Amino acid sequence: MRNPPPSTVAKARNAGLWCVGVLLAGTLHAQSVQAEPELQGVTQRWLDHAVASAQASAATPLRMEVSVGALDSRLRLSPCGQVEPYIPAGTKLWGRTRLGLRCLDAGVRWNVFLPVTIKAFGPAWVLRGQVAAGAVLTATDLVEAEVDWAQEPNAIISDPAAWLGQVAARPLGTGQALRVGMIRPAQVFAAGAQVRVVAQGLGFQISADGQALAAGVVGRATRVKMDNGRIMSATVLDLRTVRVDL
Repeated sequence: MRNPPPSTVAKARNAGLWCVGVLLAGTLHAQSVQAEPELQGVTQRWLDHAVASAQASAATPLRMEVSVGALDSRLRLSPCGQVEPYIPAGTKLWGRTRLGLRCLDAGVRWNVFLPVTIKAFGPAWVLRGQVAAGAVLTATDLVEAEVDWAQEPNAIISDPAAWLGQVAARPLGTGQALRVGMIRPAQVFAAGAQVRVVAQGLGFQISADGQALAAGVVGRATRVKMDNGRIMSATVLDLRTVRVDL
């Protein structure tokens, strides 16, 4: 068929980016934050509020869950009246990640990292059973269910039009949520096959027979040889039709 459009696989990323925007806009203020439970608790509440605010204004909100891990037990932090959270370079608030915390008091300087897990639950398509590599996906192969979009880095494919008729790029297991990288377009004819060539121009359309010089994959380009010997580049439309744009 066609590769999943960006709009169908980027919803989860949008939720994560909303969280980042909210987090960067604020600063944590706490009196004498030194014990881990207190620091952890303040951070948890702040992250919960940030995520809730982001989801309230999201076009397609996901059900977010945020949990804060523990600091390294060997750390001993001095009391600090102003702690600023920040997103470490190369880090996203998505899945298993971390949040930076630094003390801004003039007389006290420390910088620590808290492990953070952000889950984003939403609708997805899940495999009903085992699917072999190269098998064409049909409507009976998957069922809609709620999954954690942030459990893996590859984006969820939420639009069924983006996977129906596609081919499994590798063996897929029961219960797996369908993500980018798991499927590829299906080959619909082999090199040497007879195809119908449809030529389109401004206000007209003609058709003729030709021979495919390469395998055909729906939505991708291939080469065809016309009866007059001319070789043309064409886009594969279906099992035996290709299109040439004039």
